[in-house]
Amino acid sequence: MYRYDEFDATFVRQRVAQFREQVARRLEGGLSEDEFKPLRLMNGLYLQLHAYMLRVAIPYGTLSSRQMHKLADISVKYDKGYGHFTTRQNIQFNWPELKDVPDLLDELADVEMHAIQTSGNCIRNVTADHFAGVAVGEVEDPRPVAELIRQWSSLHPEFTFLPRKFKIAVIGTREDRAVMKSHDIGLRIVRNDGGDTGYEVHVGGGLGRTPMVSRLIRAFLPRPDLLNYLEAIIRVYNLIGRRDNKYKARIKILLHETGKQEVTRLVEKEFDQLKKQNDAVSPAEYERIAAYFQDPAYEDTDFNLDAFDEKRKQHPQFNLWLNSSLSEHRQRGYSIVTVSLKPIGGIPGDASAEQMHGVATCAEKFSLSEIRVSHEQNLVLPFVKKQDLFELWQGLKKLDLATPNVGLASDIIACPGMDYCALATARSIPIAQDISNRFADLERQHDVGELKIKISGCINACGHHHVANIGILGLEKKGVEFYQITMGGEAGENTAIGTVIGRGFSGTEVIDAVETLVDTYVELRQENETFASTYSRLGVTPFKEALYATA
Repeated sequence: MYRYDEFDATFVRQRVAQFREQVARRLEGGLSEDEFKPLRLMNGLYLQLHAYMLRVAIPYGTLSSRQMHKLADISVKYDKGYGHFTTRQNIQFNWPELKDVPDLLDELADVEMHAIQTSGNCIRNVTADHFAGVAVGEVEDPRPVAELIRQWSSLHPEFTFLPRKFKIAVIGTREDRAVMKSHDIGLRIVRNDGGDTGYEVHVGGGLGRTPMVSRLIRAFLPRPDLLNYLEAIIRVYNLIGRRDNKYKARIKILLHETGKQEVTRLVEKEFDQLKKQNDAVSPAEYERIAAYFQDPAYEDTDFNLDAFDEKRKQHPQFNLWLNSSLSEHRQRGYSIVTVSLKPIGGIPGDASAEQMHGVATCAEKFSLSEIRVSHEQNLVLPFVKKQDLFELWQGLKKLDLATPNVGLASDIIACPGMDYCALATARSIPIAQDISNRFADLERQHDVGELKIKISGCINACGHHHVANIGILGLEKKGVEFYQITMGGEAGENTAIGTVIGRGFSGTEVIDAVETLVDTYVELRQENETFASTYSRLGVTPFKEALYATA
């Protein structure tokens, strides 16, 4: 895990001191809200419906147990005793008082954390596969690349005021767990026929009011050329991206309006110039960063399969949890454990201070003190010995964090919606809670199988509804909330944008509508066929007929 160097520590403390002075001026009336706004956004501070919200960066979703303990303490001291984990692998505090924010940031700095570049028209928190470094089939851990980009992009003078916010994701496997194709730039680590490591470069993805899947513009970019090529892309975007309309200011619109071929030509031309001016990424620099992400000293484990199977028979809930929460680890004797932050009827992505402390303690005991945040608003313990799984499950149960629903109907992604967000046009959280309660029977959820339901409270799509099997978009018409349903979305390797299937529903009707779609799938599925596969085979017609026949 990356550790601050002297520059990092000095830079973050200086930023806190600067912001402390700016906050004082705002509180004393020396700065108006309009004057203060760009200053607070540079420090991750938003003004929501009811209070300020601070978004804290968790680069590539990796946390130490020490950092998680600190986040828990901060939630009690400066907030209301909880935090909200987001689809960019960050955490948000929804209720800090402005006067306390500098002290909060100072405490974050104590554990090598900050809120810089979590807002504004800059390169945002670089995300990565939450199974990075432990995934089966991984070409290489993507986190050193994400850290390289983070260091390079932080306060880069050309990227401080881009036409719009800019998002980058990095993965190292064929399987895409980071929604890479929905980013402005998506990088997949690959090897060419000669065994050299480099990158597929995908550009122009994004959700929001104009959802688009990114386009591949380079099938293989050599590792040393990465930063120059990224700079070429962003320079082209910065120079000719639209600034007249914020809804058309993303690079996806530039690619759509200018064309992939022309944008690629401009990028390659800029890249050729940059290569003459700038140094490439040296092997030494990459290795310096990669050294922070070396494999841990795995232990030989004494795993008794017979005793383990007996535990599964004796504890059906433990067996259900294993079936949904475990993923294969590349190291024999270990498992990757996903910790659901979606208890039945709970608020997706929320964790109390007690739960954050508890997860940190579990990480110390069972996962080499490391935790990951997934874009699906769950937590991950990446280094769990199989022999410790039962004891871990018991510990998570006490924290109400052992719901066996990962990847199932109640594992819903939802934005904060109109309960918090000033941009929202409808509520998201109550809809997610009602759907979760409707599918409270966990055996039913496991029978239905893998199902991605995602909810956004406005067209900005922070809930990723466009890339859901069942997507829900909350809108407002004449003062009344209603909800559109999309189907056919996909967030993985075969990323696809869902389509609206018909008229919208009221907040009470949409719960029945989702259940109708699920029941239709159960009736029509073939053996071992997922919801997505059934939809792909049959198309929207049978679902639409069932839905609107009962609407």
